[in-house]
Amino acid sequence: MKNLILSSIVLLFFVGSFAQNISLSPYIKVGESSESIQQISDNVINALKSNSFTILGTYNPSNKSSLKVITFTKASLKNTVIKVTDRGALAAVLKVGLVQKDGKVTISYTNPEYIFRAYLGDNYNLYKSTLSKVSSDLKTALSAVGSEFSQFGGTVKADKLKTYHYKIMMPYFTDPVVLNEFSSFEEGLKTIEANLNSKKGNTLLVYKLTYENEKVAVFGVGLQNKEDGEAHFLPIIGEDHVAAMPYEIILQGTKATMLHGKYRIALHWPELTMGTFMKIMSTPGDIEDTLEEICK
Repeated sequence: MKNLILSSIVLLFFVGSFAQNISLSPYIKVGESSESIQQISDNVINALKSNSFTILGTYNPSNKSSLKVITFTKASLKNTVIKVTDRGALAAVLKVGLVQKDGKVTISYTNPEYIFRAYLGDNYNLYKSTLSKVSSDLKTALSAVGSEFSQFGGTVKADKLKTYHYKIMMPYFTDPVVLNEFSSFEEGLKTIEANLNSKKGNTLLVYKLTYENEKVAVFGVGLQNKEDGEAHFLPIIGEDHVAAMPYEIILQGTKATMLHGKYRIALHWPELTMGTFMKIMSTPGDIEDTLEEICK
C-alpha cells in the first residue's frame, strides 16, 4: 500500500512537471482555403456565433485587403478575466487572423492558453477550468473551417509566460505605459472613443469592450499610418502573425494604459532575432505616441 501511494505521488510530480515544462506558441493554424478572404471571414464569423462567441469587430490591418482580423469574446471568458484586477480584461478578446497569399488564405488564431498564461499570471491556474473550456469551445467552433490546429510562431515555456520578457532589462506585463489619467472613468471613455471615431492619428476603432460596473474598457486600435503604423512594421516582423493585431488601450477607472511595445511585440513574435527587432526600433515609441494622442 505504501509503495502504491509513493508511486502515485511520484506520478503526480512528473505529470505536474511535464505540464509546466511544455512549450506554447502564440498562434494556432486552423488550415488553408482557396475560397475568397471575404467568404472565409463570413464562414468564421458564422462558426463563432453558432458556438456562443460574440463578434466585437473586424478590420484589415495595414489597410490591406489580403489581411483580415476578426475579434471576439465569450460571456464566460469576459466575466472571468475581469476578476483579475491588473488588466485582466486584456485577455477577454481573442482574434482570428486571415492572410491571403499565392491564391490561398491561411486561417489562424491567437492561442488562448498562451495569452491567458501571459496576461493573467498566477490567476490562470485559479480559473483554469473555465479558460480551458473556452479554448476547447473555440477549437470546436473553428473545426467548421479547418482541421489542422498546429501551433506556430515561436515557443515559450508555459511556466515562463507569466513572467515573460524578451531580454534582460526589457519590460514585463507588469510594466505598462501610462497614456493619461482622467478626472473620471466617464471622461476617459468619452475622450478615447471620440478620438478613435474621428480617426485621430490615422487610427481605427476596431472594437470596444466595456465593463460599466467595474469601470473598465478595452479598445482595439488599428494603426493605419503608412509611415509608422502596421504597414511599416508588419512586413518586417511577419504578417503571418496578423492575429496579434489590433493593439489595445485599456482604461481602468481613471487611468489609461497600454502594454509596452517591447513587451507586447516580443510576446506575439517570440522568435524575433535582435537584428530584426532593431529594424523596428522606433515602433514601440511610435505606437506609444499614437495611443497617447488618442487619450488626450
